[in-house]
Amino acid sequence: MEFAEVVRHRRMVRNYDPDRPVPPDVVDRLLDHAVRAPSAGFAQGWGFLVLEEAADRERFWAATTPDGGGRERWLAGMRRAPLIVVPHANESAYLQRYAEPDKGWTDRSTDRWPVPYWYVDTGFAALLMLLTAVDEGLGACFFGIPPQRLAAYRESFGVPTDYRPIGAVTIGYRAPDHRSPSLRRGRRPVDEVVRRGRWS
Repeated sequence: MEFAEVVRHRRMVRNYDPDRPVPPDVVDRLLDHAVRAPSAGFAQGWGFLVLEEAADRERFWAATTPDGGGRERWLAGMRRAPLIVVPHANESAYLQRYAEPDKGWTDRSTDRWPVPYWYVDTGFAALLMLLTAVDEGLGACFFGIPPQRLAAYRESFGVPTDYRPIGAVTIGYRAPDHRSPSLRRGRRPVDEVVRRGRWS
């Protein structure tokens, strides 16, 4: 598929065919592309938890689903995904990398960072997985893990404290889906969001 077509077809998919697993070679390509994302100082401070087994996926949903209703339709479709990848950011890997001699910061302070690049870079990796899924004829959805469920998630999967999940990605073959009501807002035109030369 041409890259422009991949970009145009990328959207968040919230319903999957539970009877079609993602082939192992495709899972490998998704992860290989993810680790090719850019990272500050080539720190590569990310970690990916891959959940392919039904029991592991069920444990994920049990740990991360908040109590209360209102999301039943969303969850029903998302839970059908045969693959979940949870990208994690590791701040300490970046602070350590920038304390090395070629960077020259020895105190590991976060004060010099204009934004937390460990999250930005891990987001880049997640986006590469989303685009790879489209290129492979799959659907995918990036979504957040509720803050009040992070402790349960960590405990369920033994996630080290240095690694913070930035969200999760469901991946699989698309099933009939409903469009997000948010899409009614429409895509903002380029000339509305781009400034050339100066802001005003």
